[in-house]
Amino acid sequence: MNSVKEPGSELLDVTYPLEVKYCGHCSMPIEYCEFYSEYDKCKEWLSKNYPEDYEKLMLREAEEGNDANGGEKKRQKRGGKGLLRAKKESCDDDAPKRICLTCATRGKNKRVTIVAGMGAFKIDLRAAAKFFGSKFACGSSVTSDNDIVIQGDVKEVLLKVIPEKWEEIPGNVIEDCGEGKKSQQN
Repeated sequence: MNSVKEPGSELLDVTYPLEVKYCGHCSMPIEYCEFYSEYDKCKEWLSKNYPEDYEKLMLREAEEGNDANGGEKKRQKRGGKGLLRAKKESCDDDAPKRICLTCATRGKNKRVTIVAGMGAFKIDLRAAAKFFGSKFACGSSVTSDNDIVIQGDVKEVLLKVIPEKWEEIPGNVIEDCGEGKKSQQN
């Protein structure tokens, strides 16, 4: 066993190579879980998998709670890989749900199909865009307005494909909204 002596401290027992324990929830070392946005879930995982480290953590938090003013701990608010963005839920359950299919011209001869309204049915838009891209062998992406843009004019086929793939979407809520405005991107 290799021992390391730091100046001004007693002898520390350190063995090399160091064994680092990683959290199964946030995939960071367990010392850094407190900076993760879902710290409670990390503590839950830690209590199940490393109960002795969980006890040490609880003792340390209790000591810090007594020393700190008011016991409220400041949380990290910005940046970092561990911060998850909250999903926006802008759709009302009372509002009528409908999917609008629109074709637009991009450039001179390029056509794109825009699928709007699939987010109201709680469908993962990225997965849907990937499905459309592989189904039609073309490019497909999700815009910031939560619309799916598919390269090519595939509006007629989408009227059949969407209800077949997602059973929760009835065929009567899919509308052909005609031609959209001309897009400025080339």
